Amino acid sequence: MRNAEFTDPRLVAVYDVECPWGPDDDFFLTEVGADPTARVLDLGCGTGRLALALAAAGHTVTGVDPARASLDAARAKPGADRVTWIEGGAEVLPGGAYDVAVMTSHVAQFVVDDDEWRRVLAALRRALRTGGRLLFDSRDPADRRWERWNPVDSRRSVRLPDGSVVVTWTEVTDAGDGVVRFTRHFGFSDGELRGEAVLRFRTEGELRESLAEAGFRVQRIHGGWQGEPVGAGNDGEFVVAATAI
Repeated sequence: MRNAEFTDPRLVAVYDVECPWGPDDDFFLTEVGADPTARVLDLGCGTGRLALALAAAGHTVTGVDPARASLDAARAKPGADRVTWIEGGAEVLPGGAYDVAVMTSHVAQFVVDDDEWRRVLAALRRALRTGGRLLFDSRDPADRRWERWNPVDSRRSVRLPDGSVVVTWTEVTDAGDGVVRFTRHFGFSDGELRGEAVLRFRTEGELRESLAEAGFRVQRIHGGWQGEPVGAGNDGEFVVAATAI
């Protein structure tokens, strides 16, 4: 199943444990916190980790995601009533409703098709007020992170809240022309589940060009969560901050 870790309730529970709060969340929380009254859109909010923290910090937050199982998990968490949750994608966004939009956990890379990426950026531009900010992350293809996604290096044991253990690993099935296809394996005590996924690794130039075409001015692109230059450090990221013009 495509992107099963976001759509299958059993795998959503694994994802929630596998992906705890990290330096990326600290970065986005701090960046958004520069404007304490900001109306915030979290596009691709998943199980709500960041959206809930932003709401707890006093922001007016809308979390949008197409995966109902992920939203169900988000809605079940403490503080969920502070967030407006919407099932859908960029096409559901109202115009001029937000001061800041974030796409975290490499959501941007799940938009593989270039035409779809242009539509997403156009929808985000419409949803932001002029001068509003767009913040997102995307892995730097020069880091070749996918080469570490193999059954040995990616193997993890994940202990769920009920005490059961799930063994997970990733297997790349194809990589070329900026597109990486892979399978995620989840070994439960009663058998294995699998999820297929595809990610697009855009270059810095491709990101800058697409943002400019959509009506954004790039303010900065870091190479990591501590503000490192692109290509420096160990994060292998593009951390993008842009302004709607």
